[in-house]
Amino acid sequence: MHIDNNQLLRFTTAGSVDDGKSTLIGRLLYDSKAIFEDQLAAVETTSKKKGHAGVDLALFTDGLRDEREQGITIDVAYRYFTTPKRKFIIADTPGHIQYTRNMVTGASTANAALILIDARNGVIEQTKRHAFIASLLQIPHLIVCINKMDLVGYSEQVYNDIIIQFEEFSSKLYTKDIQFLPISALDGDNVVNRSTRMDWYQGAPLLHTLEHMHISSDINKIDARFPVQTVIRPQRDEFIDYRGYAGRVASGIFRPGDAVTVLPSGFTSKIKTIDTLDGSLEEAFAPMSAAITLEDDIDVSRGDMIVKTNNKPTPTQEFDAMLCWLHNDAARPRAKYTILHTSNEQKAMIKDVLYKIDINTYSREEENKELAMNDIARIKVRTTRPLMIDEYRDNRITGSFILIDDATHETVAAGMIL
Repeated sequence: MHIDNNQLLRFTTAGSVDDGKSTLIGRLLYDSKAIFEDQLAAVETTSKKKGHAGVDLALFTDGLRDEREQGITIDVAYRYFTTPKRKFIIADTPGHIQYTRNMVTGASTANAALILIDARNGVIEQTKRHAFIASLLQIPHLIVCINKMDLVGYSEQVYNDIIIQFEEFSSKLYTKDIQFLPISALDGDNVVNRSTRMDWYQGAPLLHTLEHMHISSDINKIDARFPVQTVIRPQRDEFIDYRGYAGRVASGIFRPGDAVTVLPSGFTSKIKTIDTLDGSLEEAFAPMSAAITLEDDIDVSRGDMIVKTNNKPTPTQEFDAMLCWLHNDAARPRAKYTILHTSNEQKAMIKDVLYKIDINTYSREEENKELAMNDIARIKVRTTRPLMIDEYRDNRITGSFILIDDATHETVAAGMIL
């Protein structure tokens, strides 16, 4: 199977404090030779000073601890690495209960989520919480890494029991693709190299699983959506009449000749050309950036959306959403916020909080409606002008939004449209 090396896989890692997340990422980077020589030398020196026999793998990611201690708020550390097969971005989010918002932030664009379980402890409350958030964010692939297998004698029985525990609650989740892996991040079993100590496990190691994960079908190719970010009008002689609408394809495929509608105005036209810095394209699809020109001279501006005439989103001013409150200060009832949806900015208010979710038990709280930091709730939103929305499960770009406090300009919430 051919895999395009330019294909980027984003994955997020979640686990509670001592599940070995830092060690796992360190092992992944170390064994796949994705570490620069100078980093390696620095880590080797520090490991020696600390009296470790080998390399302390956790040090590759723990450079971020200092930032954590300075109280930086949204705290997601991104790591980049490349293998001959693929490029990767890891969003590493802290596992503590008070960091739900960080996991939501780091995981919102992920193709896959790695959930770490300590083989000695099995499924704990935090495991359920991480799985629930991954499911809420509609992350298409879950890889459950059962770590520290070396501390349970590489027991197949322990591994199978944890899978049964996990599947007891995961049937309630939206995620369809869940894979399980027995690993020892410390010794490198089944991380980059196959484990000789767990020959009962027939699957591929973690890196191979990540390199060969089929992700092109995660992008919605049916609903064509092009949010306009800016209008290009070069004031140069050779481009005297050029008028291009620049942005990034959110989903679907656009080709010259397609019949399109511009929303919210409802004007229709046909695509004349699709241009990039490297020349014109025969087709553009997500997540490509391009400029579209139309056959007719119609009024299009930032925040508008170009869609195919036979497949339009519903412009609406009122909708339900799942919201994660990100800010230290609680939501103010019926306060006005700025809503940012694709490139469209409007005023909005939270009309009603229908219920909050207890993410440890998955139960609904209908009495207490106050939204405090890290709360996840189902809400009703009303905007001043219509937004061109899709359901989040169909389209993670046109189905999501953020709320901004007008007084402080801080992002206070992230939402997924239902």
